[in-house]
Amino acid sequence: MASSAPPSASASASASAKRKLQPTVIPVPNENDILKITPLGAGSEVGRSCVLLEFKGKTVMLDCGLHPAYTGLASLPFFDMVDPASIDVLLITHFHVDHAAALPYFTEKTTFKGRVFMTHPTRAIFRWLLADYVKVSQVSEDALYTEQDLIKSYSKIEVIDYHQEVEVEGIRFTGYNAGHVLGAAMFLIEIAGVRVLYTGDYSREEDRHLMAAEKPPNVSLDVLIAESTYGVQTHQPRLEREARFTKMVYDIVRRGGRCLIPVFALGRAQELLLILDEYWQSHPELHNIPIYYASSLAKKCMAVYQTYTNMMNERIRKQVKISNPFQFKHISNLRSKHDYDDIGPCVMMASPGMLQSGFSRELLEQWCINKANGVIIPGYVVEGTLGNQILTHPDEIVSMSGMKLPLRLTIDYISFSAHVDYLQNSEFIEEVGAPHLILVHGDAMQMGRLKSRLQSEYMEKDKEIVIHTPKNCESVELTFKGEKMAKTLGKLASDEPAAGHVLSGVLVQRDFQYHLMDPSELDEYTGLNTSVVLQKQSIKSRAPFGLVRWHLEQTYGKVESGADSSAFTVFNTVKVRDVGGSIYVLEWEGGAINDMIADSVLSVVVMAESSPASVKGECGVVRCPI
Repeated sequence: MASSAPPSASASASASAKRKLQPTVIPVPNENDILKITPLGAGSEVGRSCVLLEFKGKTVMLDCGLHPAYTGLASLPFFDMVDPASIDVLLITHFHVDHAAALPYFTEKTTFKGRVFMTHPTRAIFRWLLADYVKVSQVSEDALYTEQDLIKSYSKIEVIDYHQEVEVEGIRFTGYNAGHVLGAAMFLIEIAGVRVLYTGDYSREEDRHLMAAEKPPNVSLDVLIAESTYGVQTHQPRLEREARFTKMVYDIVRRGGRCLIPVFALGRAQELLLILDEYWQSHPELHNIPIYYASSLAKKCMAVYQTYTNMMNERIRKQVKISNPFQFKHISNLRSKHDYDDIGPCVMMASPGMLQSGFSRELLEQWCINKANGVIIPGYVVEGTLGNQILTHPDEIVSMSGMKLPLRLTIDYISFSAHVDYLQNSEFIEEVGAPHLILVHGDAMQMGRLKSRLQSEYMEKDKEIVIHTPKNCESVELTFKGEKMAKTLGKLASDEPAAGHVLSGVLVQRDFQYHLMDPSELDEYTGLNTSVVLQKQSIKSRAPFGLVRWHLEQTYGKVESGADSSAFTVFNTVKVRDVGGSIYVLEWEGGAINDMIADSVLSVVVMAESSPASVKGECGVVRCPI
C-alpha cells in the first residue's frame, strides 16, 4: 500500500509565508455612495424624535421634538452634532410635542435655512399646541423660545397632502397616512434612486375616528426607519379594551370617587371622549355624574377636527352627514381650574399625559390621599416622568412644592396609545420588505427584545434582514452605489439605435438624473437658453496675404473664399481677414473643437512671417517676397 510522505517543515513554512504575503484588498466605498442615518433624538429612548439622513450631498431632518422628561436645553435633540445650515429639508410627521416642539428653536435660534413641510392638520394644530407650550414654559427660566419665535417659525412651514410628491433640489418625498393622530404622516424619501421610509409614530389599527396607517403602494424600499415603542408587547383587541376601560371608569365613579385620566391635549383624548360619550348615553344612571375635559386648547383645536373629517375613517364621514360627532352630549369643556367645583364623583380628562406638570399634576396631588379616587393611565408614559413612576405603585409621591404625599388612590393602566404593537409592527416590516431596518423611538430594553425576536422569526422563515438599533448620535452607514443611466430625449429618442450606432448629443445632469439630447432642444427640455459666442483675435504679421493663405492650404487643404477677396475660411470654421496695416483678424464660433482649430490657425499665421517657402504662380516658380 502506497503512502504519501508528509510535507517537510520547511515546505510548510514556505507555503505559510506565501499565504501571509498575499495582500488582502478591501474596497473603500466612495464617500458619496454612503447613506448615513443618525438619530439626534429617539435613539434607544422615547422622546425628542429627530433623525438625520445624509446622502449624495443632500441632508434631510425627520422630526424635531422635545423630550418630555427634561426641561430647557436638556430637552432638545443633539443639534450640536449637525451643521443646521447644511440641512435641505425638514419633515414633521405630526404635532405632538416630542416630534414637533423643537421646531421654533431650530428655525429661529440656529443657522437653518432649509424648507419645512408638514400636513395641513398638523400645521393647524401645531400653532395652537405650541402657543400653549410657550405660555407654560415662560414661567420658568428654561424657556427655549418666545411666542414671536413661534409666529416666525409658523410662517416658514409649507403644507402638503397625502400622496403628493414634492421635489426639493433632488430630494423627492411623499407623505402617507400614518394613523396615530389626525394629520400624522409617514414619509417616503428618495435620493439618487435610494428609497427610505420613515414611519414616525404610526398605528395599523382603525379606531373610532382615524383610519389605519397605509403602506406605500408598489414601492421597493432600501431602508425602513420604524418606531419600536411597544417592543414585543401585544395590545388587547379594541372592543375588549374599550369594555375594560369603561368598567374602570364606572367602578371609580360608582363608589363616589373622582376619576383622573391624564392625556395629551390632542390625539388619544378625542378617541376616549367618543368612547365615554357613547357609554354615558347608554347608561342613564350615570347622567348626573359630570365628565370634564380640562383643556381650553382642545376647544380651539376641535374646530380643526371638525374641518378635517374628510381625513378620518368612514364611520366619522357617515356620521358627520347627520350630526357633528365632536359635539358631545355628556362632556363639558373646562376652560380653567377656577371653573371647577370639586364636589362629588366626576370624570376628569386633563393634560399633560405624563403628569409632570400642569392641571393633571395638580389634580393628582389633590386627589391622591383618598382611596375612593382613581387614576387611569391610558397610554404610553415616558421613563423619568411621574406618570411612569406611579405605575410601580409607590406608597407616596413628591409634590411640585417638594412635600411628600401618600398615594392611596387606585392606579390602573390600559393602552389606548396609537402606536403599533408587536404583531402590527412585525407585519408591516415584513410587508414593506426593506433589507435594512433601523429601530428608533423605543427604550433600549424594548428595542433589544424586538430586534432579537424579529431576527429569530426571519431566521426561521429563511429570510434576510439587517436590523440596526443606534443610540443617539450613533450613525448607521450603508453603501448604495447605484447605476448611472442617461435617457435620450427628443430627436435622439425618435429612432431606436442599432448595434454599434453612436449617439451624439449634450449630456445634461439635473440633480441625480441624466438626459442625452440634441443641442437644439436644450431650451425645450431643460429651460436652458442656448447662445453662440463669437471669438475674435487680431494678430500683426509681415507675411503677405497670399503667403498666409498658401501655408494654411498646405495644412488644411483648400480654403473657402467668398465675394470678399480680403477674407477666406479655413476648415469651414475659422475666418481669416486681412484688415490692412499687416494685421489679420481671426473669427470663429467658440467651442472646444473650434477653439483648438483656431489655435492651430494662429500658429500657422505666426510661422508664415518667417517662412522661406515659395508659391507657384502663373509664370512658373518665383520667390515670394517677404
